[in-house]
Amino acid sequence: MLHAASPVTHGVIAVASMSGRETQRHDKVARRMHAGLLQERHHHTQIAVWLLLCCALIFTMVVVGGVTRLTHSGLSMVEWDPIMGVIPPLGQSQWEETFHKYQQFPEYVQVNRDMTMSEFKFIYWMEYAHRLLGRGIGLAFLLPFLYFLFRRRIERSLIPKLVAMFLLGGLQGLLGWFMVKSGLIDMPRVSPYRLTAHLILAVIIYGYILWVALGLLFPDPENRNPSARPPRRLAHATTVLIVVMIASGGFVAGTKAGFAFITFPLMNGRLIPEGLLAMRPVWTNFFENVATVQFDHRIIAYLLCLVVPWLWYRAAKAPLHARARLASHALLGMLVVQVSLGIATLLLVVPVALAAAHQAGAILLFTIALFVNHELRRGRGPTLKWHTSTSSRWAG
Repeated sequence: MLHAASPVTHGVIAVASMSGRETQRHDKVARRMHAGLLQERHHHTQIAVWLLLCCALIFTMVVVGGVTRLTHSGLSMVEWDPIMGVIPPLGQSQWEETFHKYQQFPEYVQVNRDMTMSEFKFIYWMEYAHRLLGRGIGLAFLLPFLYFLFRRRIERSLIPKLVAMFLLGGLQGLLGWFMVKSGLIDMPRVSPYRLTAHLILAVIIYGYILWVALGLLFPDPENRNPSARPPRRLAHATTVLIVVMIASGGFVAGTKAGFAFITFPLMNGRLIPEGLLAMRPVWTNFFENVATVQFDHRIIAYLLCLVVPWLWYRAAKAPLHARARLASHALLGMLVVQVSLGIATLLLVVPVALAAAHQAGAILLFTIALFVNHELRRGRGPTLKWHTSTSSRWAG
């Protein structure tokens, strides 16, 4: 015999039905969130790859700039035209006109009086390649930026950072010409102050872009143990010291101090060279006195030979994950390579290939140091951790 369902039974069924619908609704929301997170991560990866390619171009730019300086090509283009300057001389008459302009400036008058047209073309093409690469970096940054912007693949918080990168790139171009102008007045060499400023700004732009790219690729640090803090502080100090080392190298290049003392470990038979503080005022010795400039460069290298192994040791003792440990190993290995390149460059009297490799090594050392800092950085709280757990939940 069938009995009518009681009101209580109807209520239970209704609650169960509502509970089922709520579960389905929550599942849909969770799936949408997961899909949105995956799409966001995909966009972040695309932007990071683009930024890393820009870093590779800037790295190449720094090396080409070093070769341009080492081959004495930097003063061959005596005009700066950001737009029409991309077109080189196209015929014999244009080459003769360009060569004639070069002949009006101190480098030709004081140094290259016997230069032939073919020799001029070599140094011209070196400087032209350097400037063309700079323009190419600008386009390689601007065009993808506009594409990602119009496709709405860039988060609002990231837009000001990318704009700042582009503006810094433009400032770098202006600073490059400001540097070149210093060698077109009286002395046929650029100011070591402007040369070093040009180099350091390139390092700052490179480091800024690299840091943002790493943040997009690895948004949440894996090291949350408080015991990682001492290596973190030491990593900061190491990176600052590497930047100081690069700046010191800029003054070594600008003053040609690398040609003055070509012995190691002593400097012409002395631990401390003569005339270390011979210039007045005293502070100018650290930037213009070739003995002091090279001595300082060596001292900073010795400090790095103490600090980097200490950082490596502290990282080995700390409870770090595999990627951070690998980064610390790479930093120590790159230091050995860089010091070896520096000594070889000095003893062989600054050959172009070795000197360029030494400059490239400095940027690689800085790159690895930044990566170590990024791996040891503090976490940003539990939000990203919740996202990670949600993603892993729906990954299956």
